[in-house]
Amino acid sequence: MNLTYGFETQVLAASIRHTHHIIQCIEVGADVATCPLEAIKGLLKHPLTDAGLATFLSDYKRVNG
Repeated sequence: MNLTYGFETQVLAASIRHTHHIIQCIEVGADVATCPLEAIKGLLKHPLTDAGLATFLSDYKRVNG
């Protein structure tokens, strides 16, 4: 809230291009961001997620043939 005039203000982060930029927007408290779908999909990719999924699929194949 703007203490000078009492307005409620939201921050719009625009023209975001990379997944890292989305993370930075979250860290600084942006309320909304405009970004391409590929940047959003990048949030789903992480080395530990990939390793966990590979282990899960391997175990599934071993148990279920």
